[in-house]
Amino acid sequence: MYQQMIFVNLATNDLDASKKFFTGLGYEINAQFSDDSTASIPLSDTIVVMVHTPQKYREFTKKEIVDSTKSSEVLIALSAESREKVDELVEKAVAAGGSVSGETQDHGFMYGRAFDDVDGHTFEVVWMDPAAVQG
Repeated sequence: MYQQMIFVNLATNDLDASKKFFTGLGYEINAQFSDDSTASIPLSDTIVVMVHTPQKYREFTKKEIVDSTKSSEVLIALSAESREKVDELVEKAVAAGGSVSGETQDHGFMYGRAFDDVDGHTFEVVWMDPAAVQG
């Protein structure tokens, strides 16, 4: 069966800092699809973050590139397998140069936190109790 993929394309003002940030979270750079203007960072078999220099990013859009430290362009939500894994990824993000974004959301059956990467892109990390999903 075909597995549709998601490629999240983001602009960065410092490609090396962005690569260091994502490797600090435990992800690897896919060298086959990376060069001096782009880093390909697989988050899973079906989700890949593509971080581009502004010059490269402009090849994909005629729209103005937002300053992601001041404006929100997208909220990226990642699932986690447990509450502890939510905290672990946010702590790794902070240790790698990111920052906590917003307040912890704890609804008992659902737990989430968020972080901003080194360019200000927001990533939400959420765990939901499988029993609550099943209804």
